[in-house]
Amino acid sequence: MIDTSPLTTQWVILMKTAIYLMLTSGFMFGCAKTPAPGSFADDLNFLRSHLDVVVLSQGDARVVVAPALQGRVMTSSAAGDYGRSYGWINRELLASGKTLEHINAYGGEDRFWLGPEGGQFSIFFKPGVPFDLEHWYTPACIDTEPFELVEKSSVRAKFKRDISLTNYSGTQFQLQVNREVRLIPPATIWQNLAIDAVDGVKIVGYESVNTLTNSGQKAWQKETGLLSIWILGMFNPSPATTIVIPFHKDVESEPGPIVNDAYFGKVPDDRLKIGDGVLFFKGDGQYRSKIGLSPQRAKSVAGSYDEVQHLLTIVQYNKPEGVCDYVNSMWKIQDKPYAGDVVNSYNDGPPQPGAKPLGPFYELETSSPAAALQPGASLTHIHRTYHFEGRPNDLDIIARAILGVCIQDIADAF
Repeated sequence: MIDTSPLTTQWVILMKTAIYLMLTSGFMFGCAKTPAPGSFADDLNFLRSHLDVVVLSQGDARVVVAPALQGRVMTSSAAGDYGRSYGWINRELLASGKTLEHINAYGGEDRFWLGPEGGQFSIFFKPGVPFDLEHWYTPACIDTEPFELVEKSSVRAKFKRDISLTNYSGTQFQLQVNREVRLIPPATIWQNLAIDAVDGVKIVGYESVNTLTNSGQKAWQKETGLLSIWILGMFNPSPATTIVIPFHKDVESEPGPIVNDAYFGKVPDDRLKIGDGVLFFKGDGQYRSKIGLSPQRAKSVAGSYDEVQHLLTIVQYNKPEGVCDYVNSMWKIQDKPYAGDVVNSYNDGPPQPGAKPLGPFYELETSSPAAALQPGASLTHIHRTYHFEGRPNDLDIIARAILGVCIQDIADAF
């Protein structure tokens, strides 16, 4: 006999309601998942607590972009919300709400900068000051100030910003920056890299299309200084990470050294090795150092490999044929201000013994040619980032085809 008393009926209704709420809220059977530290979802939750962000997604690919930080890509994932987060994010600085004096290294896999950094045409040093860390300041327009979000969809976001700058020599620039960040479908990734698809790897790819326009009334001339587009990607370092940069071995005119390793003092031999058409550079975030390749030496790709995480990162960019004028960012008055590098890599570390590093992180960087623009003319630089996560044998196929070296040689470089 079934008890149909009002009290019993009410109890049954309450129990059913409680079960329904538990199921729909994900408290039973593991439906809800707490993001693990280091996951895309964990980083996204943190970023949302401090910034308005735009999330691009397609399949398992994820990219998060911050309009308030010049439309920079903060991080990405090849395995959905709960996959590994690839970008380095300075949580301490973002959470503090502070604005630092010289640079605010918020992080991000693809951030927009302008060059040159050093020399008589620098935009990081005021006229007449010494080229040292005390007098080095990142312009606010590429450090702390926002870009305007003008359009967005599930796979792309567009930004713009009007900028005024004065260089070390007193030349004034009026410019407009237009920037678009967009996801790249897997089929297009393989097509861009000109290799067949490799099964069994997780993959995410995106590109930033950056256009610099002379919005002033005067032409930009070499004699008074030129600007360039400079894209920097900041990634998580580890003792198992090696940066890999292929280069042209045979250069006909003014080849110079294979690599410029004098930015912060010569890089020790145990941190930089030159192989047959490829160089290896430590990405451990433990020693402040930087390298660069000239347009004659550089190819249109660079990369890194984390042996423990089985993560291969490839950066690709548009490199105009036959163009050799790139701004020189060395911290000194320069004899050749347009003999700069096109590809750079930076490994963070303490600037001096006992000091705190900016991160730590490591960077893969590319630059456009120097922009000798007439009023109204434009220059566009495209920077693509691809992450491949999978078995070493599968990643080996990609590394051989794109970087010209097998995955085991990268792992054994140091």
